[in-house]
Amino acid sequence: MKTALFAGYLFAYDRYRLFEIPSGSALAFVACWLGVDFFYYWFHRWSHEVNAGWAAHIVHHQSEEMNLAVALRQSVFQGALSWVFYLPLAFVGFPPAMFLTVSALNTLYQFWIHTRAIGKLGALEWVFNTPSHHRVHHGRNPKYIDRNHAGSLIIWDRMFGTFQEEEEEPVYGITRPLASWNPVWANLHYWADLWRTARRTARLRDRVRLFWKPPGWRPEELGGFDPPPEVNAATYRKFDPPVPRALKAYVLVQFVVVNLLTSAFLFRQAGFTPEVRWALAVLIVSALASLGGLIEARRWAFGLELVRLIASVVVAFWLASPGPALAVLALALGSVAWLARYRHSYTAATPTLAGAA
Repeated sequence: MKTALFAGYLFAYDRYRLFEIPSGSALAFVACWLGVDFFYYWFHRWSHEVNAGWAAHIVHHQSEEMNLAVALRQSVFQGALSWVFYLPLAFVGFPPAMFLTVSALNTLYQFWIHTRAIGKLGALEWVFNTPSHHRVHHGRNPKYIDRNHAGSLIIWDRMFGTFQEEEEEPVYGITRPLASWNPVWANLHYWADLWRTARRTARLRDRVRLFWKPPGWRPEELGGFDPPPEVNAATYRKFDPPVPRALKAYVLVQFVVVNLLTSAFLFRQAGFTPEVRWALAVLIVSALASLGGLIEARRWAFGLELVRLIASVVVAFWLASPGPALAVLALALGSVAWLARYRHSYTAATPTLAGAA
């Protein structure tokens, strides 16, 4: 999906640019930075004010924490929609390599502002996006919603009426909490909500409009606009289901293994056949889903994890030499034995891990 951003830009630049802007010009670099930041503001604002954009962006806001890890929580779909907003820079003639460099730096800038550890920064708050400003952006308090969309420069919010000063510390997350550790569902749940609402909507016109209306919009027959609810920081409780320590350890070990597999896949996938790529991709995604489901005590997660472990052995003997394949088999057998002690927790009528050994 992310390649769509650069591919679309490259196509527009090659075919339709109006000027030849020198790639070595410092002034051009600064102008490109301002342009990228300006159009990022409008893309980011659109992502919050239109249902289709919010469905693609919501993953970044689901976390009920505010720390550097939140900066890495990105949606699968966002890159497929954002590239259109940057096309004016291609038409003007900013070189693709300059655009790519500036876009990467603009994204990197935004990493450090996802923190509660840094307070207000004095005069810098007037010009730059800071941790204080971005904490507001991640708040679910009604007065903080759809505010401070800036990338690196807060001036756009001040100019276009979306700025909000941080007053009391926000309650972080989305107005209807995800309440799940499943990253697959995290990427799909708002699309599913939109689809369910569209199916309940009588008129075809309203079904289409739903995807281009603001979050919370509903047709009159479904009750009209649903405003964000107030939230009390003193009584609000984050999603934190009880999980036995040994099961947490199991998920952690498996997650480390999955990350190593994912890294190897990303660096070596160019040499794989399409069949191998798909097999490994499905294996990785199913692992993320099952591990998330295990610590939510989802009934389907135990079965999916067993299937995933068996599939890992099959894929290992398919792709690897006997030595590594036998190591995967040993890991899978040990994992099944480790997981088996919790099997009754996933077959109860009301799944729960509370009180599990």
